[in-house]
Amino acid sequence: MRKAILTVVWLALAAMPGMALSQSIIIKFPHDLAPTTPKGQGADYFKQLVEERLPGRVTVEVYPSSSLINDQASLEALAFGEIQMIAISLSKLDRLTKRFQVFDLPFLFADMEQVEAFQNGAVGQELLRELEGRGLLGLTYWHNGTKQLTAGTPLRVPADADGLEFRIMDSDVLLEQIRAIGGNPQKMPFSEVYQALQMGAVDAQENTWSNIYASKFYEVQEFITETNHGYIGYFVAVNPDHWRGLPEDVRNVLEQSLAEATQFVNTTAVAINDEARADIVASGRNTLIALTPDEREQWRAAMRPVWDMFADDIGAEVLEAAGAAGH
Repeated sequence: MRKAILTVVWLALAAMPGMALSQSIIIKFPHDLAPTTPKGQGADYFKQLVEERLPGRVTVEVYPSSSLINDQASLEALAFGEIQMIAISLSKLDRLTKRFQVFDLPFLFADMEQVEAFQNGAVGQELLRELEGRGLLGLTYWHNGTKQLTAGTPLRVPADADGLEFRIMDSDVLLEQIRAIGGNPQKMPFSEVYQALQMGAVDAQENTWSNIYASKFYEVQEFITETNHGYIGYFVAVNPDHWRGLPEDVRNVLEQSLAEATQFVNTTAVAINDEARADIVASGRNTLIALTPDEREQWRAAMRPVWDMFADDIGAEVLEAAGAAGH
C-alpha cells in the first residue's frame, strides 16, 4: 500500500510544471536536405552544442531529408506549435510575405559578401521579424550558396532553355524567371526532384553545388551550366510563444548555440559547395559548361525584367538596401 501511494505521489510531481522530475524540453527541428549539406551540418552542430551545454534539460531532435515533414507543411506546423524550429528556404516564404522575394531576384547579388551585408543590415534584420504575427519568429539566416542550372541538354544561352520543363521551388519570382528564358516552370517539393529528373517528368532544375551533389542530381542530369545566377539561403525560425516561454537561462544557451552554429554554417558553406563541385567534376558523369562573359550577360539580360515585375511587392526600401549592401 505504501509503495502504491509513493508511486502516485511521484507521478503527480512529475506532471507538475517546473518540478525537478519534469521531462526534458524537446525541440523538434525538421528540414528537407541531406545531413552533408550546409543546412544539414548546421542543424546537427546546433544539436551537438545544445545537448552538451544543457544535458538532460534540452533535447534537439533533427529530422533531415523531409523524414518528418516537408518544408511547406513545416510552416504551418511551426505556427501551431507542433514543431519548434525550422530552417526553411527563403524562396518558400513568398506566400506569407512578398518582401522576402528580394532573395530570389536573379543576378541581384554580386557575391555572398553582398548577401551577408544585406542580411546583417537594418532591413535584413527587420525582415527576420516580418512573420512574427504569423507564428514564425526569425532568429537568423543560414547560407547555402549560389545556384547553377542542370539539364539533360546543354544550356549555354537562354534560347537553349526554350520549351524545357524546369523544377522550381514554390516561388513566384522563380516561376517568372524560368518563363523569362522560355522554360516551363513546375513547382515541386525538393524530396520529389530526383525521381522527377530520373523519369523525365522535368528536364532541368536550378540548385547549389552542395544540393546537386548530396541529392545526386548530377547522376541524372548530364549537363551543368555554372551561372551563379541566384542565391539559396534559409530562414531559421522558432515558434515565438514557445521560444519566449522557455526558462531564460535555457533560452540564453540556445541563442548562443545558434549564433555559433550560424557562424559555422555561413563560414563553411562556400567550402562545402566547392568540395561538392570538385566531387561532381571528379565523377566524370557530367559536362560542365563555363560561360563566357558575353554568354553570362545574355542570361542576366533575359532574367533582368523579373526585377521590375516584383519591385512594388518587395518595396523600394528593401530593394535599395539589397542593391547598396556591401558598397
